[in-house]
Amino acid sequence: MRAVLQRVTQASCTVNGNITGQIEAGFLVLLGIEDADNIEDLDWLAQKIVNMRVFSDENDLMNKALADVDGDILLISQFTLFASTKKGNRPGFTRAARPDVAIPLYEKMIEKLASLTGKKIQTGIFGADMKIALVNDGPTTILIDTKNKE
Repeated sequence: MRAVLQRVTQASCTVNGNITGQIEAGFLVLLGIEDADNIEDLDWLAQKIVNMRVFSDENDLMNKALADVDGDILLISQFTLFASTKKGNRPGFTRAARPDVAIPLYEKMIEKLASLTGKKIQTGIFGADMKIALVNDGPTTILIDTKNKE
């Protein structure tokens, strides 16, 4: 699994002109799932997301986690995080999990993040043509890959 965390002051997802999820301060999380991913990857990544200390403290240092700033999460499934760009100029997506694998893990990630934060997780719609709007705060963008946890 790969996650791109963007610290935001606001973010939203729109599908067919309708807002499906929106937050103020918190994380926009773009989540990529591959066939090799499992529940252990999901649990590890969810813990990383909610405990990542990238919000400013009173000394303007990145020292606070999501809960410390009462932040929210907008979680967007994004298979393109597993794009292969080695050959040619058209990316391949063979490492990205098919929907029958990705959807259950995406739904479990929503549940896990909600459990860890005690908040409703805002989302997009899996597989839809989503329009994401955000104000990146900092800008602060962090890439986390479960294959690099060792």
